[in-house]
Amino acid sequence: MTAEIKVPTLGESVTEATVGRWLKKQGDVVAQDEPLVELETDKVSVEVPAPAAGVLDEILVQQGQTVKVGGMLGSITEGAGAAKGAKPAAKAAEPVKAPAKVEAPKAETKTATPPPLPPSVRRIAEEEKLDTSGISGSGKHGQVTKGDALAALEARTKQATPAAPRSTGPRSRAEREERVPMSRLRKTIALRLKESQEIAAQLTTFNEVDMSKVMAARNAYKDIFEKKHHVKLGFMGFFVKACVAALKEIPSVNAEIDGDDMVYKNYYDMGVAVSTERGLVVPVVRDADRLSIAEVESSINDFGLRARDNKLKLEEMIGGTFTISNGGVFGSLMSTPILNTPQSGILGMHKIQNRPVAIGDKIEIRPMMYLALTYDHRIVDGREAVTFLVRVKDALEDPQRLLLDL
Repeated sequence: MTAEIKVPTLGESVTEATVGRWLKKQGDVVAQDEPLVELETDKVSVEVPAPAAGVLDEILVQQGQTVKVGGMLGSITEGAGAAKGAKPAAKAAEPVKAPAKVEAPKAETKTATPPPLPPSVRRIAEEEKLDTSGISGSGKHGQVTKGDALAALEARTKQATPAAPRSTGPRSRAEREERVPMSRLRKTIALRLKESQEIAAQLTTFNEVDMSKVMAARNAYKDIFEKKHHVKLGFMGFFVKACVAALKEIPSVNAEIDGDDMVYKNYYDMGVAVSTERGLVVPVVRDADRLSIAEVESSINDFGLRARDNKLKLEEMIGGTFTISNGGVFGSLMSTPILNTPQSGILGMHKIQNRPVAIGDKIEIRPMMYLALTYDHRIVDGREAVTFLVRVKDALEDPQRLLLDL
């Protein structure tokens, strides 16, 4: 019997994908639900599992080709390679042996089963022919992480690479270039960013915030917080709650334009931009106004871990009403973020840097951060944009306001 390998439903409004790579070769024996092929959509990578156990006897679509939802990828001959449902043959009768000398039983040694490799590590291992069995994993329960695999690959490269020969003459530009096809995600990011600039009347306003009190609260309670909630207390929870409070006061920043209508959202689904090796993704913290800071931090931490291993679901990146982007983690001091259309606002966080500021009649050194709000001027007036940013600043400089809902 033959089992068809088809493109699964990929999520709302997603009708096609690109074959990233086959994880199995034609003729390989596969187990049911074992990952066979990776599909790239404009948001995430999706692994298609084997619909049945058997042999992968046909691959119809090659790497880089586009496939439609429901389209055929290949087929499996069920049960091939191992008789399906067959019982193991009975052992032949052995001659009776003289009773052996009885020895004291030895302590049974149990060998712990190593944790499964994450998809990112499997990809590196297969593409670079890297043996992961000898890598000491630094992840949970000794799991080999992507960082471990890259470190092992770098060490192997250093050992195997001889000294580069001295150049005998000028090389052409073609010899010094590397041409790599754009992934579907990267092409989609490029298209949407360009569309965002063409569609919306984008303008950016700036302010700065004194992070002293937020940092003091974080330092005072981070250990207790982590012990109780099992997640580290970062800055993003404070920023999400500050933005929610500001959006409630300035609803146009939480709205969007749909044709000739302005749609005001009475809910607060906060997109949090996460950078991955494949590009920028924006998972959404749903109903952030109903969550505690601990719940926000837990959601963002989970998104970050799963984004690293391409485990985010499509529905988790659809339908945000406002976005926060943190370029400060990469050292950015100031930037102008681009709208994640059809949203009407995006907040850019930046690096915290000690700077001299005037406090009353004195000059003091304070940990300061520049904030940037890019907004769609078609629906958000300048006064509203500036007021929104001031409200975010006020909440962060007096974080008790967030706890008291002021």
